[in-house]
Amino acid sequence: MVAVGGSIGTGLLLGSGAAAQVAGPAIIFTYLIGAVVAFIVTMALGEVSARHPEAGSFGVAAEIYLGPWAGFVTRYGYWIAIVLSVGAEQVAAATYMNHWYPDVPGVVWIVIFSSGIVAVNLLSVGNLGSFETWFAMIKVVTIFAFILIGTALLFGGKVAPQYEASGGWFPNGKAGMFLGLAFALFSFLGIELLSASSGEAKDIAAIKRGTYIAFGLLAFVYIGATAVLVGVVPWNLVGVQESPFVTVFEFAHLSVASGVMNFVALTAALSGSVATLYICSRMLYSLSQSGFAPRMLQEVAPNGVPRTAVVVSAAGAIVGVVLQYRLPEGAYLYIIGTSLFGGMIGWAMTLAAHIAMRRRMSEHEVNALAFRAPGGAAASWIALIAIVAVMISTWWVPRLQIAIVSGGPYMVILTLAYFAVRKRSQKWIQSSL
Repeated sequence: MVAVGGSIGTGLLLGSGAAAQVAGPAIIFTYLIGAVVAFIVTMALGEVSARHPEAGSFGVAAEIYLGPWAGFVTRYGYWIAIVLSVGAEQVAAATYMNHWYPDVPGVVWIVIFSSGIVAVNLLSVGNLGSFETWFAMIKVVTIFAFILIGTALLFGGKVAPQYEASGGWFPNGKAGMFLGLAFALFSFLGIELLSASSGEAKDIAAIKRGTYIAFGLLAFVYIGATAVLVGVVPWNLVGVQESPFVTVFEFAHLSVASGVMNFVALTAALSGSVATLYICSRMLYSLSQSGFAPRMLQEVAPNGVPRTAVVVSAAGAIVGVVLQYRLPEGAYLYIIGTSLFGGMIGWAMTLAAHIAMRRRMSEHEVNALAFRAPGGAAASWIALIAIVAVMISTWWVPRLQIAIVSGGPYMVILTLAYFAVRKRSQKWIQSSL
């Protein structure tokens, strides 16, 4: 449920509007293709996590099978990207509260909500999981209801289907369907929380069960919701100025439902913040265990929570809040681009680690795996190539160019940081001998 809660957030409730502008009604096929890629990543994560059930295990696997540089870049690159999104989610939550309390300054809500998500993350993982389960269930149930209501509107003749209106299924050409994939993959980001939380799962059976349930829920929610979205509302009338799911009800003259959807968007932002801060803290904890972060980040509270890592990650989210306030109106899409690159580093490294892991295993060891990824290394190769192609394609999506443009400097800075940290670590080890 942490994975479901981390995935269903502004990527779907707001980002799908940007995807529809690129792909048109073909966004349905875009999300279907994205679901296939995400499924392969999810299965690879499940197999890696079952073999290495440790906190932040996809970073651990990258270090084991690809080397310390890969482990460093995977975890720090991913951490930097998603820690910014915690602040972005908080600003989004304050924006949603403005719907009901327009006279209350947004910073008040940010302080209240930020304090709340830190408090929740300091709970034991069992209590945090229960909290996240309720938040995730609110989102899932409401989006299920959205899908049912939208389907009833379409088949009941209350609204005319918009799939072939305003230019047909491919108003921007078939290329638009593929150019929108970056938004689809961003929406599925969060599924890797299964791997990050695997160290706190009861057993491998729990990892396997959670992997299939989480992916099944997300695939149905994303594909079903986008099918309703572009069926009820013309694709060129949605965007990121408001949640396209609120736009659906306004277009269908069900304005009373806009408040309900605003509430769901609020819970999505808060739930996403809780889940994202959770994985941020586990990534720092994992880096500390590998010697790439201060030892104090390994401090664990009596309830098993790495509390210092939680607090440091929360402090990092302040940067996201500041950036969100200082950047212009299109800041959300810039943050998507930056977060997308960091997230795709994690996915790509995980797939590469899975491929390398399979190469090192004998046939007997593969057969003995408690969790086996369908398609094995071949499927991971397909997904890895697809992810690289999607990242390159962002060059032709003006509002996502930041993803590919920032990629080079991003990797250079992280690589320089790796060598600097490694050199300092080696000096410290020599001086203590």
